[in-house]
Amino acid sequence: MNDAPVTAIVDNDDSVRRSLLRVVQSAGYAAETFPSARAFLDWLPRGRAACLVLDVHMDEMSGFDLQDRLTVPIIFITAHDDAATLERIEKSGASGHLRKPFGEKTILEAIRRVVHADAAAPTPPTTSSETP
Repeated sequence: MNDAPVTAIVDNDDSVRRSLLRVVQSAGYAAETFPSARAFLDWLPRGRAACLVLDVHMDEMSGFDLQDRLTVPIIFITAHDDAATLERIEKSGASGHLRKPFGEKTILEAIRRVVHADAAAPTPPTTSSETP
């Protein structure tokens, strides 16, 4: 198992995956791409994702369905900006979302924000005896 966390890119569009992989790696991040939610889930026992760049609309399992199975910070990407999709993204608790097409600087800033926020997050307490 590789212990180095990676930016995982899950999108069913091969050209999007290739482009994002090039951009993310050129910024110095370790990255892996996956053509489907299932492929990502198959990899997950062997790898560790620091951040997930996740397409909303995919075959078999949507980005929302995959999110329901994970605790990884997610940046949703979508070409669909209809009201229902945007509302669901806003309610999902995702770390961010971008509308396709987006620029290199935009995706890298979103990844930096998520990865650095996760690294700076305090370690949660091991007991729940504290009262709010």
